[in-house]
Amino acid sequence: MKRILLPAGGAILATGLLAAGLAGAAQAEPNIDADALAASNAKAAEVLNFWTKSNNAALKQATAYYWDNKDVKKIVEKGGYVGNTKPGELPPIGAEKKVTVKSHNVNLPKSIGKVFFEGRDGNLYWCSGTSIQAKYRNLVSTAGHCAYDYKNNGEVVSKWVFVPGYYQGKTPWGIYVGKQAFTHYDFSNYEDFDRDYAFVTVYNGIGGVQADAKKVTKKEYDAFTGSKDTKVVEVTAEEYKKGKLDPATTDDYNVEEGSSDEASGPDYPGAVVGKVEVRKFIYDAAKVGKGNGFKYGEPVVEHVTYDEAVAYIKKQKPSWKPGDPLPAPTKDYPGVVAVDGNTNATITHYFVQQWYKAGKATKYTRTDYFIFSSALKDVGRLGDNVGGQGFSWNQGTGKVVRTFGYPYSKHPDGSKPYSGVTPKWCYGKTGPKATKVASLKIEEHVSLKCAVTGGYNGAPWLLKYSNAKRMGYVNGVTSVLYDTDGNDRWDYMSSPYFDEETHAVYSAAANVWSGAITAVAK
Repeated sequence: MKRILLPAGGAILATGLLAAGLAGAAQAEPNIDADALAASNAKAAEVLNFWTKSNNAALKQATAYYWDNKDVKKIVEKGGYVGNTKPGELPPIGAEKKVTVKSHNVNLPKSIGKVFFEGRDGNLYWCSGTSIQAKYRNLVSTAGHCAYDYKNNGEVVSKWVFVPGYYQGKTPWGIYVGKQAFTHYDFSNYEDFDRDYAFVTVYNGIGGVQADAKKVTKKEYDAFTGSKDTKVVEVTAEEYKKGKLDPATTDDYNVEEGSSDEASGPDYPGAVVGKVEVRKFIYDAAKVGKGNGFKYGEPVVEHVTYDEAVAYIKKQKPSWKPGDPLPAPTKDYPGVVAVDGNTNATITHYFVQQWYKAGKATKYTRTDYFIFSSALKDVGRLGDNVGGQGFSWNQGTGKVVRTFGYPYSKHPDGSKPYSGVTPKWCYGKTGPKATKVASLKIEEHVSLKCAVTGGYNGAPWLLKYSNAKRMGYVNGVTSVLYDTDGNDRWDYMSSPYFDEETHAVYSAAANVWSGAITAVAK
């Protein structure tokens, strides 16, 4: 298999270092990278909360991961790549009970599902993937570009989860948060698509449904680390005034900024106080006390994640990128951002008093805060719940495979034959055809005739698939789509050839324990 060599005398950069407490198996093998997705229990719980809050709203918002690769058109006939060692197979786990099949209908495996993640561009995406057998029954197979953002210096993506059997917000066998992504060094460091595969260890699954929302105070809401949500309710001027003047209230009342004439000061008959966020220099210059434009309490320090801080900074200056100096606050986004490394960050907000005439505002609101008690629970290991496909390597081409995935994106001609809601499949013999795509460093892919679209990325290619047992052997993953006849419709796809180096990456991942997310009920 092609190797990318470092310049003579060049230093090897330390990339993909494991977080403290994670498996070190990959460190001993120079062809393997292992990077943390959610290294700690607290981080995993944060990822879980992101996807499950508001009845799995984020899962429903994600779109199929896809890039416009119109330059990838031609498949070149070759003799077929042959590995350096003998062919090998590892059997699947949890096969369905064998039944007699009298029709040609395809039984979909429970092991397949969608991989969800947040890209470095801040957008939510999904790919296809499958549970694959491993020592601790905790492993997912997908494409490398569904775990690493190859367009942004090979960094791992954020908030990675696997949902087997996903269907329109439903998670029948639970949600599995990714812990570590194992890839080939050449992909994570050189974006070499001849190694576009990833094996991801996952925590125990989390299933169940969220309990009814419980209304709480803002203080309780801020302190709660589980799933939570807010709701803005419009109220009357009298309700607003009563709430603001009630010393015992814990509700958060607001008046729409600029929705009424400002009063001249606190002595104006019937005036009520609000607040407006300003830039630090305005706050520093404001007087202390009561009055229009006077300071409104102490600055509020909001602790946020690095990704949330970056999103706020990009609102202040859309062209900003990591490494640039922090931009100055703007009138619309006046918060002051401070970033500590690439994990912790704060946004400091400054407020001054704003006085309004009671009864004159066009809109008064109250913000209600809700938390969801733990109806979510640990449902156990991935492989115990949906089984795990086998794994094979160094197999010859010309063998029949069946692939399963979730196509969704449009063909280049604009037609969109797939909804992405339910999985589709392709069936055929792998070809001794390999692509030559310089932009992706592809030289040794194997091909399969299949007219799917984006979203099928990461879909497993299953050798020796048993329709009765719903099990086979993962022998490839969908990496790139091709328009071979120039009619602006994808008609072929290709996968990296799974050889002994693929087996080494898989083996490193397949022997790593991940455990449970202890923040939820057993």
